[in-house]
Amino acid sequence: MCDAIANNYREILQQLGEDPEREGLLDTPQRAAKAMQYLCNGYGKTLDEVVNGALFESDSDEMVIVRNIELYSLCEHHILPFIGKAHVAYIPTGKVIGLSKVARIVDMFARRLQIQENLTRQIADAIQDVTQAAGVAVVIEAQHMCMMMRGVEKQNSVMTSSAMLGAFRNSGTTRQEFLQLIRD
Repeated sequence: MCDAIANNYREILQQLGEDPEREGLLDTPQRAAKAMQYLCNGYGKTLDEVVNGALFESDSDEMVIVRNIELYSLCEHHILPFIGKAHVAYIPTGKVIGLSKVARIVDMFARRLQIQENLTRQIADAIQDVTQAAGVAVVIEAQHMCMMMRGVEKQNSVMTSSAMLGAFRNSGTTRQEFLQLIRD
């Protein structure tokens, strides 16, 4: 598959008016193909593989928050990066998930062609599916290169999206506690 992707990059370079045989571009199609496969490696992962059984019994029923999980994704509209951070919270009901698994779930969905709104909801749904939590909240703040490098070229714009499930949706107090705790 990498060779087919590299051939496509070679063709793109030619269509842009470049010479893919010149010294600086000679290995670019292969490098770009490998980079794209890495940046989209979330397609080859499943939630079960990512969690890998790291779900543990716990009496805790207080909010668990993992803040500032950096994320890198590609906008499905322009295949340009968006870069930001995710804040993920859940309220356990007998089970807690391994801490690193929260970040791995974020990465699994971020490493797909994506829009931020869907990414936010996919992470929330996955945490809910795995933990059966009383509530899940996800907030993502990201800068989008498709808005910064092209089009309106707004360098300081940040998009914020949220998904609130269960107690975070139904209880204003719970939602406010989460939002207060993720503020820097």
